[in-house]
Amino acid sequence: MSDPTTQPAPAPASPRAANRRAILNTLRGSSGNLVEWYDVYVYTVFVSYFENQFFDSADKNSTLYVYGIFAVTFLMRPVGSWFFGRFADRRGRRAALTFSVSLMAACSLLIALTPGRESIGVWAAVILLLCRLVQGFATGGEYGASATYMSEAATRERRGFFSSFQYVTLVGGHVLAQLTLLVMQLFLDREQIAEFGWRIAFLIGGVAAIVVFWLRRSMDESLSAEQLAAVRRGEDTGSGSLRELLTRYWRPLLTCFLVTIGGTIAFYTYSVNAPAIVKSTYADEGMTATWINLVSLTFLMVIQPIGGLVSDRVGRKPLLVFFGVGAVIYTYVLLTFLPQTTSVAASLTLVCVGYVILTGYTSINAIVKAELFPSHIRALGVGLGYALANSAFGGTAPLIYQAAKDGGYVTAFIVYVTAVVAASLLVYVFVLKNKTETALDREQGRAFV
Repeated sequence: MSDPTTQPAPAPASPRAANRRAILNTLRGSSGNLVEWYDVYVYTVFVSYFENQFFDSADKNSTLYVYGIFAVTFLMRPVGSWFFGRFADRRGRRAALTFSVSLMAACSLLIALTPGRESIGVWAAVILLLCRLVQGFATGGEYGASATYMSEAATRERRGFFSSFQYVTLVGGHVLAQLTLLVMQLFLDREQIAEFGWRIAFLIGGVAAIVVFWLRRSMDESLSAEQLAAVRRGEDTGSGSLRELLTRYWRPLLTCFLVTIGGTIAFYTYSVNAPAIVKSTYADEGMTATWINLVSLTFLMVIQPIGGLVSDRVGRKPLLVFFGVGAVIYTYVLLTFLPQTTSVAASLTLVCVGYVILTGYTSINAIVKAELFPSHIRALGVGLGYALANSAFGGTAPLIYQAAKDGGYVTAFIVYVTAVVAASLLVYVFVLKNKTETALDREQGRAFV
């Protein structure tokens, strides 16, 4: 009879070759993520410089218009997640990721070259809107495909660590956008940045994608050759099927959506609204604001792998609960005291504490969602669940905050964000299980023993 106190033997560690391959594929996959999210965030970082190029400076609502375009582009994310999710589940993750970064690059180049409203009138704003809609479409596909790829390409015992690089590069895109602004502020004055500097920033994103296109074409495909061949032969009609997702996997899809709503609204509140507050507070000290935002976002970026590593030891659920409880308490503190703070050290501390809390979600959200779905529907399920939540609660956060601030309803916005995070917290506590077998475990081996 076996000793009931005997613990099961740990599974053998992945060989060094597998770890090296996982590292290379993560770098190739995440490089495109970096460029795509740079293209997303260069808009919010430079918005105060280029808004008069597209809208009349005499119109007091011009700032709302440019943030409105930022919010409206999120409506395209569910469409992009459906298209690219189906594409990735039927044609492969590599092909989908290569296609999405090409679309992002083309639109960034077009924005950089679009004449201002003084030259072509309202068409300048129309072109900006259309380009951002296409970029929203591409971003909707990028998230699901990259989250899926990085989770599948990782070694089983380090899935949290490797998948955390999705948000390393996502935040890294924001860091690069802030760094681009900082470099310009060193050599150009505000008028020069508003005249042509912002165009250089968009041009950088378009050109960088050429290198990423080559890197992504050389990365391994994480979807099995047998599954891809079955799709080509017409034997597999369920892969990437929306009907399959909605009829057989609606519960994981709903879970994915509910897991995301709290995380995405907190992410945009903390990483977009908070830097905007800092810029407003130090409006007469542009370099100071840029330094605070650059240092804090770099801090957020570098702590992502720590969260992933912790989840590989203790499980995913404890980190999500940490985020949920922290954000429910801290959102009021951040949005109430940050606008009143004029000390650089205090501003930096307030933002960085928020980023530590946020890491409980951002570092592991990709792997949590990927573990919910089997491979034949994973990119579509992860992408669509994320995009629906992101469109409804994430992308709208900067616009709603701006409107609330203009109308004197910031307290109402705080209550709104806190309530959405609390809804996700209930899911983290009562729906998610810790260290139980997942769909990814059944395909590639158990992450936890």
